[in-house]
Formats: sequence, structure tokens, C-alpha cells
Amino acid sequence: MGDWQVTAATINCDAVAAEVTIIVKSDGSVKCTGFENITSSRKARLDLVNRSLTLKRVLDCPGTECKQVKEYLEKLQTEDQHKTGVSGKAN
Repeated sequence: MGDWQVTAATINCDAVAAEVTIIVKSDGSVKCTGFENITSSRKARLDLVNRSLTLKRVLDCPGTECKQVKEYLEKLQTEDQHKTGVSGKAN
């Protein structure tokens, strides 16, 4: 990926009905704070269940396979391609 070390975006995630931050490192590794939060504690999982009951719909975080995470990665790749151009050299 580009000549940056880390980038992040905060989004409103439909999967967990909360704001999350997607963090991408230049090596392509991805973290989502929503997934990290839900998998890190029992309380966070119970909060997700309570939000599901309140909203009357199933909330479930697919982790880094999330549609919104994939869209953000594609956006970064597209931006990198535009910056480097077709030849692969920086403009």
C-alpha cells in the first residue's frame, strides 16, 4: 500500500449499531475497534445483545470480513493506484 504507516477512519457500523474505527497499517493488516471491543470482554458482548433487543434486529460483527472494512480497504487501494498511476511510479 501507499507510503504511509497507518490510516484510520471512524464510521457508524450497522453490524454493531455503534461508531467504530477501522485501522489499516501499510502492510495491509486491519483492525476494527468494534470487533476488538466485542471479542475482548463479556460485558461488551452483553451490551451488543442488549442493543439487538432494543433495536429488534440481530447485531453481529463479522470482524475484518465486514462489508464496511472491505469497502474502506478498496477505497485505500483505489487512492494508492491513482497516486502511483498505471506505471507504478509515484506522481
